[in-house]
Amino acid sequence: MVTIHSHHRKTIRLKEYDYSLPGGYFITICTYEKQCILSDIVDGEVCLRDAGKIVETCWHDIPNHFPDVEIDEFICMPNHVHGIVIIHEPVGAIHESPLPASVYDRRTMMLPKIIGRLKMNSAKQINNIFGTSGSHVWQRNYYEHIIRDERDLSNARQYILNNPLKWNLDDEIPGNIR
Repeated sequence: MVTIHSHHRKTIRLKEYDYSLPGGYFITICTYEKQCILSDIVDGEVCLRDAGKIVETCWHDIPNHFPDVEIDEFICMPNHVHGIVIIHEPVGAIHESPLPASVYDRRTMMLPKIIGRLKMNSAKQINNIFGTSGSHVWQRNYYEHIIRDERDLSNARQYILNNPLKWNLDDEIPGNIR
């Protein structure tokens, strides 16, 4: 008898939300198995490693591939990145009645495309410089928070800017015992 395993990952996305809609999105992407490969935190400051420099370059390249997208605050922590992506209304857009998000293939939505490109390009370049072709760099998913207003945007920016100062307080970091 052959057993067929079906992998059904639970989505953390809002079921009926179109992640191509104009607005701000606060994102967090973690490295594979939370490996600290991107940067070091020294006296509350980020010191990028080669892998982190690649990720930062790929982040700044996003608007070159997505003209209706603006990047905002960004930080490359040792084992994760935080950033704010702002999707603008396309110039000359024709408004239609939106379909429920379940009708869309999520991979065709703007935010997953942006994150997918960032992860794919940075992983290829990181694996290339380390000679580790095909190795995992990123966890499969990412966290996103839809920014609802100016206060929410300000809070996300502050969180990103203050993140290095809180690094040594993180219980999930090896060696950090409180």
